[in-house]
Amino acid sequence: MRKGFFRRKTDTLLGVDINDTAISLVELSHSTGGYTIQGYATQALPAHAVVDGTLLDLEGIGHVLQAALARLRTSARGAAVAVSGPSVITRVIEMEAGLNDDEMTWMIQMEADQYIPYPLDDVSIDFQVQGQLSQDPARVQVLLAACLKAQVEAREAVLALAGLVPKVVDVEAFALARACSQDFASFTPGHRVDGAQWALDAQGMGIACGLALRSFA
Repeated sequence: MRKGFFRRKTDTLLGVDINDTAISLVELSHSTGGYTIQGYATQALPAHAVVDGTLLDLEGIGHVLQAALARLRTSARGAAVAVSGPSVITRVIEMEAGLNDDEMTWMIQMEADQYIPYPLDDVSIDFQVQGQLSQDPARVQVLLAACLKAQVEAREAVLALAGLVPKVVDVEAFALARACSQDFASFTPGHRVDGAQWALDAQGMGIACGLALRSFA
């Protein structure tokens, strides 16, 4: 049931943003001096390969991703990708405080029809406790994220076609929110990156960077 929209990974990940027009890839590293952009690439997609966040031509998208990886010239194979579009649902719900993950999972399954307009067997779900309610410490706010499994599986299949290992499936809005706290143009350019060109391109790489940031706690 749980897909890992919230859980962080410590592996180095490629941020893979698949939108309706193009694929963007970002590889980051991190040290005490801050973030380094080790490489990035953007590759246009064929028309109608992706429509409203739904991947329609998996093989074609996989070929484009392979081409982008060739341009990136990286040995990294772990990847973070995002789901988007109308099948992605996020809700803030209230639950009893003190429940463990298994108990919360069971409660959400029992009440899923209140939050999710799809059969439970058709969706991937994750949740994160946000904190106690100020007006009622016996209850907590929980951020719930759900997406049709078909959307998740399509992205995993595209990554696999390009030889990548899907480590994280995120929600596009979460990746963008993570990106908003960073000044990407100030990232140190690695030896494969033209710093002046990165300063120009960084603005359009927010989601891919937000996904790559899942590598770091």
